[in-house]
Formats: sequence, C-alpha cells, structure tokens
Amino acid sequence: MLRRIYASPEQLTAWLGPGRPAPADAERLLVRASEDIDSALLTAIYAVDDDGDPLDPHIAQALADATCAQVEWQLATGDDGTGAGGVWDSVSIGPVSLSGRASRTTGASGVELAPRADRALRRAGLEPGRIHAW
Repeated sequence: MLRRIYASPEQLTAWLGPGRPAPADAERLLVRASEDIDSALLTAIYAVDDDGDPLDPHIAQALADATCAQVEWQLATGDDGTGAGGVWDSVSIGPVSLSGRASRTTGASGVELAPRADRALRRAGLEPGRIHAW
C-alpha cells in the first residue's frame, strides 16, 4: 500500500510560523496526519495523476494545509498522532478539583480532524461524496 504524504517538514515549518521549527519526528507526524486526511476523504472525488497525486494545484495545497493543520492541532493537544493523546479538561475551585476527558467530535469517517484542517478541505470543495468539477 502506497503511503501518501501531503506535506513536507519544510511546509510544516512554514505553517507553524516563525520561531517554531517542525518537530524532530515531523516525518512520522506528517505520515499519520496524511492518513487522517485520506480517511476523512474516502469518498471525495478529484482528478489525480497516475501516482494518485492531485492534478489541481489548489487541491494539492489544500491537502498540504489540512495535513499541516492536523499536525499543529495534534501538537497543541498533546497527541502524538496515535490518537491516544487527547483534550482533557480540568477545573479547580478551592479544595474541589474536577477533571476528565473533554468530549471530542469526529466526522462521518470517524477521524478526528483539526478544525483548521476541516476548513481547508471544505474551502477546496473536498467534502466526502462531493464531485469536484474540473
């Protein structure tokens, strides 16, 4: 099975912004984030070349942006790309302390996408089941 990686460590560094280099394990994180994007788009339709890469540069950029946004979100939430990390809430008022896993939503594919990743895909018209006109 061919593993498609939609963004490079250099693209991730640019996405994260000045003073925030890509982490040492950027390749691994990008592979896992690309898998998340693939899973979210299982029924999306868009033109590809013989290698399965998108022909439309706007689609390719949206996939790269979504992948970088997914990694950024995983880093911010403490997830290492395995899905084992998560968003935890914690509330303390005086001697009372409450904590637990915050609820997280998943798309129809069961993949937890970063909000910015979801928006990048939707802006490009890459929604599951939608036919992309080219």
